Order: sequence, then C-alpha cells, then structure tokens
Amino acid sequence: QVQLVESGGGLAQAGGSLRLSCVASGTIFSIDTMAWYRQVPGKQRELVAGANSRGRSNYADDVQGRFAISIDTTKNSAFLQMNSLNPEDTAVYYCNVNVIQRPGEYPFNYWGQGTQVTVSA
Repeated sequence: QVQLVESGGGLAQAGGSLRLSCVASGTIFSIDTMAWYRQVPGKQRELVAGANSRGRSNYADDVQGRFAISIDTTKNSAFLQMNSLNPEDTAVYYCNVNVIQRPGEYPFNYWGQGTQVTVSA
C-alpha cells in the first residue's frame, strides 16, 4: 500500500504564488509518474500537470507558463510551483502517482486526499 501526503495549499491573492508538495510512502520500488489534478464542485477532476521519471512533463493549457511541476524520485516527492494565480485556479488539488511496488510489477495508481487552494480576487 502507498500513502500520499499533500501540503502547501491555502489562500493566496490573485497574482500570488503557492507551492504544493506531495510525498509518497509505503511499498515503493520506483516511481513511474507523478501528477497534480484539481477539482471544483460540480466538475470533473482535471489534469493540471504531470511528470515522469524520465524527465518529461506536460501541462494543462490554462496553467502552461504559470505552473511548474517537479518530481524527486529519490524522495518519492512531487512539487507544483504555482505562480500568477487567478481566482479560476481555486480548487482542491490532488496528487496522483503511478508506483511500481515490486520489481517486474505493473504500476499501481494512488491518489492523495487533496489540498484546498483558494485564490481571492
């Protein structure tokens, strides 16, 4: 089993910055991918940014150039630096990870509990 602990959410003003952190622990042989999703009430959860262990990353169009994802596979951690925040970024942000728990196994997918980000105008 793998547990994800997120931190760094909170309140920011428009134009401000926040940095989210996610640490995975438990039965982990290696990390395949880590990603951040977000969800607002009444809408589907959407991908914000993702990165893999080979250094590739991708972003949602509306955060490109403002957000930056980084992962540290040696510490089973992911970070999301969010700059130039606007009220539309208000959501619960979830960490997601694909973990290879034992050599030769396929990755398993896990979600964090979510952290609230609120951006005031």
